[in-house]
Amino acid sequence: MGRTLRIGTRGSDLAVVQSEGIAARLREATGEAVELVIIRTKGDAVRDRPLRLVGGKGLFTKEIEDALLAGTVDLAVHSMKDMPTEGPDGLVIAGVPARVDPRDALVGVPLADLPEGAVVGTGSARRAMQLQAARPDLVIRGIRGNVETRIGKQRAGEYDAVVLASAGMTRLGLDADITERLDVSVMVPAVGQGALALQCRLDDRDLRDILRALSDRAALDAVKLERAFLKTIEGGCSVPAGCWAQIEGEQLVVEAFLGRSDGAWVRESGRAARSRATEAGVTLARRMLDRLGREPQRVGEGVAPVPAGDGA
Repeated sequence: MGRTLRIGTRGSDLAVVQSEGIAARLREATGEAVELVIIRTKGDAVRDRPLRLVGGKGLFTKEIEDALLAGTVDLAVHSMKDMPTEGPDGLVIAGVPARVDPRDALVGVPLADLPEGAVVGTGSARRAMQLQAARPDLVIRGIRGNVETRIGKQRAGEYDAVVLASAGMTRLGLDADITERLDVSVMVPAVGQGALALQCRLDDRDLRDILRALSDRAALDAVKLERAFLKTIEGGCSVPAGCWAQIEGEQLVVEAFLGRSDGAWVRESGRAARSRATEAGVTLARRMLDRLGREPQRVGEGVAPVPAGDGA
C-alpha cells in the first residue's frame, strides 16, 4: 500500500491494548508501518455524570469517526459494544476479529457470597437490572472510570464488588483479579461485548479487503444478529438490554434480555440459522417488545424459541 496506516483510538489503557493488537496484525499482513493516533471522545471527557444523562449516540466513537471522515486517520479500532447501530455515511465496519469471552465479571466477592445489602458498582442499566433480578437485596451504586480505576475503588472499600467485562480484563492481563464470571443465565452480556469493530472509509477498497481478512466469521455472524436486535429495540447505553449469540455448527444460539424503566423485564432464548442472522435479531426483538408491552410485571425467562423457519 506504500503508506503509514494511522489507527484512531481512544486513549484508555484498554483501547490502546486493543489497537496495538490490531496494529501488530496489520504490520504482519501488509509489511507497512502502523501508528496509533489517540483521540479523546465525549464519553472520555465527561466523567462527572452517568452516561445515560450525557445524551447523544456514539459517546465513545463520534470524534474518532469524524477523524476518519476528515482523513486524519485511516481506520479505527472500537469496542463493538460502543458502536451505534447506524454509522455515518461514508464509513463501514470492515472487520470483526475473533471475539473474547463476552460475559460480565465480578471483582471483589462472588455473587452468591455477597452479604445482604452489599454495595455493587456498575454504571450500566442492563447490569443493574439483572443483578437486582438475581439478588433484590443488593444495593446498586453507579461508577465511572476505566478498568483500573473501578478495581481500585473496590479495593479501597467503596464497593463490595464491581461489575466489569471479562474481555477487557483478559486483554489487560487482569484475569487473576476476576472473582467470578457471571453465567449468561444470570446476566446476558451487552450487544457486541467482547468483540472489536474495525472501521474505515467506504471508498478505501484496499484497506477494506485487508480488514475483512482479519475478520472471524463466527464473531461476524453473532454480532450481526445482536446488532439487528439492538437496532430494532432502538437501544442505546441507557436501555437495559442484552443479547448474546454463539455458533453451534450452522446455527446461532441466542440469549436476550430486555427491561423497562419501571422494573419489568423479559428474557428469551432460542436458535436460528446463521444465514438468517439479521432476520433472527429483528424477530427476537419484536417478540420481546411485544411481551414487555403486554406484561406489567416481571415475566422471567421466555420459553418460546426463536423459530429458524420464520426468518429468525
